[in-house]
Amino acid sequence: MTEWIDIGALEDIPARGARVVKTARGCVAVFRTHDDEVFATDDRCPHKGGPLSDGIVHGHSVTCPLHNWVFALNSGQAQGADEGAVRTHPAKVDGGRVLLEVSALRAERAA
Repeated sequence: MTEWIDIGALEDIPARGARVVKTARGCVAVFRTHDDEVFATDDRCPHKGGPLSDGIVHGHSVTCPLHNWVFALNSGQAQGADEGAVRTHPAKVDGGRVLLEVSALRAERAA
């Protein structure tokens, strides 16, 4: 069974904006699109480590604030000529509350 954690109200995240959630795995950026969908990714761009939560949200994509790499929020894949991806995390809205899947946020264990 999937376990979800409530991280706050949808209206606490500005439209076309983001908030950061600190987890055992690291910081997660939670994005709200213009159509009130939510997506979550690691908050660190794989290119130069820029904070994606400070990026520009457009459509269902975010542009890194440091070097303008664009990532699809649903897949984490870089778009255009850029190569790479950012890790995504399951997120949803239920009753106006933003939820993240708990298992994706736990610290990874060493082998």
